[in-house]
Amino acid sequence: MPIAYALVAVNILCILLCYQIAVSRNADARFWGWMGVFFGPLAIPFAFLAREVKK
Repeated sequence: MPIAYALVAVNILCILLCYQIAVSRNADARFWGWMGVFFGPLAIPFAFLAREVKK
């Protein structure tokens, strides 16, 4: 059971990290938050490559 808690904690951390990276790079933060939900740590490197959203 402690492993499940650790995995949930890591996933939440990845969500927040992807969101913050996207905000700092002016990318779509909501999209990258969801990518953190679905892909976890695998989404973090791609969030660094996110393009700026044109408004």
